[in-house]
Amino acid sequence: MKKIAILTSGGDAPGMNAAIRGILRMAIFLNLEVCGVYQGYQGLLEEEFINMTSFMAGGIIHRGGTILKTARCALFTSDSIQKKAVGILKARHVDGVIVIGGDGSLKGAAALSRQGIPTITIPATIDNDMAGTEETIGFDTAVNTVLYAVRKIRDTAASHNRAAIIEVMGRHSGHIALAAGLSSGAEYILVPEIPYRKDALAHSLLSQMKLKRTNSIIICAEGAAHGPELATWLKEHTNIDVCVTNLGYIQRGGEPSSRDSLLGSLFGAKAVEYLFKQEWVHHMVGVIKNQVVFTPYEEIEGHTKEFNAELYKLASLLADREPIDKI
Repeated sequence: MKKIAILTSGGDAPGMNAAIRGILRMAIFLNLEVCGVYQGYQGLLEEEFINMTSFMAGGIIHRGGTILKTARCALFTSDSIQKKAVGILKARHVDGVIVIGGDGSLKGAAALSRQGIPTITIPATIDNDMAGTEETIGFDTAVNTVLYAVRKIRDTAASHNRAAIIEVMGRHSGHIALAAGLSSGAEYILVPEIPYRKDALAHSLLSQMKLKRTNSIIICAEGAAHGPELATWLKEHTNIDVCVTNLGYIQRGGEPSSRDSLLGSLFGAKAVEYLFKQEWVHHMVGVIKNQVVFTPYEEIEGHTKEFNAELYKLASLLADREPIDKI
């Protein structure tokens, strides 16, 4: 192992730069040559390479986004395109690739591995929905961003006796909604994994008002409901004023939390060590029970993290309101 490449792919996540820094500094310590690939798999196909030095790792650990930029590349599902990528890597004498990203990025890394290129994936997605790790880079920052917004929105909702729907990211998973909902004391958490009844939600809101609880926070993952449509329906059926805030892309950006900077640094350094020491690598690095683990792609590709239904039940119990779900 003499030369490795780094790329970031898919949606950006706070802490990606910490991972790049960890990779670069550890690789240089091990006397490895490092090249960065701009714009993910798309940049790989377009040969957007840059030779990286230790100097480039300076002053980036606290920055959100990724200095290597990122992009989605639908073409990379094609076998011929994957072979083209392998040819490009071999022509540049790249011995291994570290991919930083979510489940789509992992699929691309697994494809390169099947084509003969050793790869390691570093899980980085605010959705925290990847199997093989308890935490992904970016999740903690995103939850804290939501929490910061919820506390401000609750102040104004309480002043006006309103219910507030706060729509967060999570098209297929409700991990952000659950973590932010429980930690903020939200009255309702709507997630794709657990169906809810609109009529029960309306009835529960009315009951809250009768108990002089003059505001309610509804944290809604985007895959569970469309905030404006739900607000309109609730207004029509309860006559309660309901405001809607879609937090959108602020959940992706900003300075990473201490936890995400730590995870990025740890995953980056350990990924290089593993790639350097093992004869063949086709793994994702992760953390389980506070220990760094490496899981083969075949055990996790196509799988997602199981939703924590027990934590959801706890959040509902602590909210002290009538049930609205179908479990």
